[in-house]
Amino acid sequence: MTGRKLIVEADGGSRGNPGPAGYGSLVRDALTGEVLAEHARSIGHATNNVAEYRGLIEGLRLAASIDAGARVEVRMDSKLVVEQMSGRWKIKHPDMVPLALEAREIAASLGSVAYGWVPRARNTAADRLANEAMDAAARGEEWERSAAAPAPVPAPGWSGATTTPTTTLLLRHGETPLSVERRFAGTGDVPLTGTGRAQARAAAQALKTAEIDAIVSSPLARCRATADEVAAATGAPVRVEPGFRETDFGAWEGLTFAEVGERDPDALRAWLADPGVAPPGGESFTQAARRVDTALDKLMVRHRQQRVLVVSHVTPIKLLVRRALGAPMDALYRMHLDVASLSSVQWYADGPASLRAFNDTHHLD
Repeated sequence: MTGRKLIVEADGGSRGNPGPAGYGSLVRDALTGEVLAEHARSIGHATNNVAEYRGLIEGLRLAASIDAGARVEVRMDSKLVVEQMSGRWKIKHPDMVPLALEAREIAASLGSVAYGWVPRARNTAADRLANEAMDAAARGEEWERSAAAPAPVPAPGWSGATTTPTTTLLLRHGETPLSVERRFAGTGDVPLTGTGRAQARAAAQALKTAEIDAIVSSPLARCRATADEVAAATGAPVRVEPGFRETDFGAWEGLTFAEVGERDPDALRAWLADPGVAPPGGESFTQAARRVDTALDKLMVRHRQQRVLVVSHVTPIKLLVRRALGAPMDALYRMHLDVASLSSVQWYADGPASLRAFNDTHHLD
C-alpha cells in the first residue's frame, strides 16, 4: 500500500494560554474517510501554539507508522502552524523553532506532506481529542489515549508475515457473446450468454462454503449478473466498485485481434509492446492500473482481514495479480484467464502478498 494518501487532522490548546494543555491527532484514509489511528495526550503547562505543534508532530508520526511512503495532507485550524510549516511565515518564537524542526524531519521521511487550514467546525474530531487532553491536564492528570495504527508497510523483499491477511478471491465474469468470438470487450455493457449464466451459478456453488464476508463487483452488467449469483448462494452483500471495471478499448471495442490488425496494425503493435500505450480513444494498461490500485486500497481499508470476492474482468484481475507478485507491467502479456475462472490473493499488513490460486476452473467441469 506504499504511496497511499492519508489525511492528518491535528489540534492542541491550553486553558489560559499558557495553562493546562493537551493535543489530539488522528489519521484518516483519504479514499474512504475511515479513521486509521488516533492519539491524544495532556502535556502539563504550555501555550496554545506549543500544544498545536505537538499535535502536528504526533499526527505525522502516526501517518509514518501507517505508511512511510504516504502522501499526507495535514488539516489544522491553526493558521500560524499551517503558514509556518508551509514556509510562508517566519518562525520567530524560540519555543516554536525546535518543534517545527522536529515536524519537518518527520515530514521529510514521508512521501510528501501538504498543509491546509480548515475552520474549527471542520476539525471537530481532533478538537474533541485535544479538549479531552486539556480537561485531564486541568485536573492535574498525566493522561494519554491512543488507538494503535496498523502495522507499518514492510520493505520490499521477503519477510515472514504474522498478521491475519485480507483475502481477495478474484472471479472473472461468465461467458458473453464477445468472449465467445474473442472480441475486445471493454466498457461496453454486454450481457452473459446462457452458458455464462450457468458458469456464474457453478462458481456460486463452488464459493458457497468459502465464508465470504463481502462481494465487490465491477459496475458492468456481466459482472453484476455473476456477482448476484454468488450473493444468492452465499448471502454476502454486494457493493459496486467502478475502479474494477474493464479497460476502455476505445475504437477497438467489439473487434477481434485480426480485425484490429487489418485496420490499424501499427497501433496494435505499439499497444502489444508497451502497456503505457492506449488503443485509439481508449485507456492504457498503465492508466487502468492506477484506478485498480485505488480500488484495491479502498477494499483493504473497508474489509481489513476479511475474505472478499472481487467480480471483475481480465485486465483488472491480471493487474491485481501483478501487484501481488511485484511483477513488471509486461507480465500482463504472459497471463491467461478463462471466463468464470477463480484466482486468490492474500494481502498481509506486515509482509508480502501471496498468490494462492490462479485461473482455477475446476468448478466448470
